[in-house]
Amino acid sequence: MTAAGVVAHGVGERSDLPIPIFYAYAGAFAALVVSFLALGLLWADSRFRGDLAGHPVRLLLPARLRLPGRAWLAGRAGRARGIGRVLALLAAAYALGWLLVGPATENAGPYLVYVLFWVGLVPASLLLGPVWRALNPFRLLPDRPRREYPARLGYWPAAAGLLAFTWTELVAPEPAAPATLLLFLALYAAAQLAGTLAYGHAWLERGDPFEVYSTLIGHLSPLGRRADGTRVLRNPFDGLDAVAPAPGLVATVCVLLGGTAYDGLSGSPFWVNALQTAPIGRTGLGTAGLLATVAGVALLYAGCLGVAGLIGGTKGLAGRFAHSLLPIAVGYLVAHYFSLLVIEGRHAVVLALGMDAEADPNAVAPGTIATVQVLAIVLGHVAGVVAAHDRSVRLLPPARAVAGQIPLFVLMVCYTTGGLTLLLA
Repeated sequence: MTAAGVVAHGVGERSDLPIPIFYAYAGAFAALVVSFLALGLLWADSRFRGDLAGHPVRLLLPARLRLPGRAWLAGRAGRARGIGRVLALLAAAYALGWLLVGPATENAGPYLVYVLFWVGLVPASLLLGPVWRALNPFRLLPDRPRREYPARLGYWPAAAGLLAFTWTELVAPEPAAPATLLLFLALYAAAQLAGTLAYGHAWLERGDPFEVYSTLIGHLSPLGRRADGTRVLRNPFDGLDAVAPAPGLVATVCVLLGGTAYDGLSGSPFWVNALQTAPIGRTGLGTAGLLATVAGVALLYAGCLGVAGLIGGTKGLAGRFAHSLLPIAVGYLVAHYFSLLVIEGRHAVVLALGMDAEADPNAVAPGTIATVQVLAIVLGHVAGVVAAHDRSVRLLPPARAVAGQIPLFVLMVCYTTGGLTLLLA
């Protein structure tokens, strides 16, 4: 399989997935309905505590050694982060070397970027938290802001960066061509350098698309920090509850949702035929399709939250419920890219190390892929229902909390239907 084939549709062509779509729909709707009804009947008060929750992770040292032990650990952790960032910089230079001087075919560079980095950040962040914040080479730059980061910018730079990367991966005429990736990476690096020099590391927290991507997913990790910086083991829903509303947050999550939705759409026979006959060309129609998909996801969300606000008598709910979209976005990412990471991740290592081996396209059975895809989407939506319900009983008047969730439930049903249709139909 060529690199171009790998990145064209994310997961690749797997038309033999054995789960009938009727049973997938039935199971998904049953899970959503049961969870919605159970929460409405049994969950009357907010239970999640955001960045105040979690059990501290401490060194198992004698009492008299605990304070110096913690100080020693903090210093060692800082040195480890510095070493990790240098290693990440060397890995980035290695990938750039492949893109600059590697062969035209079977070039490891696109695999390293699209598979090991982009897709690999999902499981890494789910397990370990915001790993790219710890490894981001741009954090080797001094944190000397010339001015304060404007609060009104929020996550908008990250949303734009993620949309640009998604366009490069799914719409660009030759997404796996070294020149295409080099152009994107050059623009990305220039934006991060300029932003960091102007606003310090505060820019990376909101403006680096990959750090924001990893950090948002990392909120679902069992490893996290309290507001005071204490490392803790926590309920992932507490981490999710700690996502603070900010300008551009909804747009960022909708780009993740819309991008994976367009990835599924782009592999359908209808869309493939449309691209071949489009009067505005493949790239023009692909760009319009990607933007329309992201806009559709955002408009549906905004409309349902607007109705929820009218029912609950509360305004400005869109930003406060954006966290409930994160598990849905993660579910879509896992569903679309699971087999890509398992199968082509090995191919990436083989190519990068110059090994004489081939990736087995049948290393994962179709039944396993289908099961993971359906479970990822269903569990992501159920987690979204739970997060939305907890936030509803906190923000809406008690008499309207359950009724106010009906538009959110409709939203989850629409997203679930669309996600399963794009995967299995």
